[in-house]
Amino acid sequence: MFALDNKSTVITGGGSGIGRAISVLFARQGASVTILELNESAAQNAVEEILAAGGKAQAFSCNVADQAQVKEVFAKIGKVDILINNAGIAHVGNLENTPEADFDKVFNVNVKGVYNCLSAAIPLMKANDGGVILNMASIASSVGLSDRFAYSMSKGAVLTMTFSVAKDYVKQNIRCNCISPARVHTPFVDGFIAKNYPDNQEEMFAKLSATQPIGRMAKPEEIANLALYLCSDEAGFITGSDYPIDGGFIKLNS
Repeated sequence: MFALDNKSTVITGGGSGIGRAISVLFARQGASVTILELNESAAQNAVEEILAAGGKAQAFSCNVADQAQVKEVFAKIGKVDILINNAGIAHVGNLENTPEADFDKVFNVNVKGVYNCLSAAIPLMKANDGGVILNMASIASSVGLSDRFAYSMSKGAVLTMTFSVAKDYVKQNIRCNCISPARVHTPFVDGFIAKNYPDNQEEMFAKLSATQPIGRMAKPEEIANLALYLCSDEAGFITGSDYPIDGGFIKLNS
């Protein structure tokens, strides 16, 4: 089950955190993985890990916010069976303390970046008689979170782009779904806490963990496991759906 033998899989932001966990797992399941990353050293480390385990992987330096760059990279890849739009950035602040430059940066990466990759991948999928798209949304696309104005905007757009693409391309045998994680313990989270709460890191980690009713953050591998199912043939009847993976955050916090 969940075999991805020789499936050409593109993973944006695949060099660290959730993206890296997805890259490693998909390669283990037989996919030919292409990582698109701004952080070239992280991407190369992930590729080396995959190759050392006998998998197939390559990486391209790519800014997903740059449409010309994205199209050039996808033209080199040629065939895309699976696209995972994982690259994204976070932002803390409400409307009043979100500068225009910050808003534009979040939009360009989290929204336009997804649009650019969709625009490049869908024609290749149509030419190949179908494919699978998985977008990384967030619980912020479904519930109100304090001080996440720009981030919530961007993930709400990812959610609705998912629905639109699923509707428009279902007849072309292209499935499109999204995952909405709550907090996931990644190097980004550790760096965020160290930067913003240098004097009480353990306390803040415990506090952020406790916001999930299950009592902890998710592991990147747990997100990767759900991604594997949704991109596999076993999920062939699923499209136009959002999958919260949130330790009960959306339904159990009251």
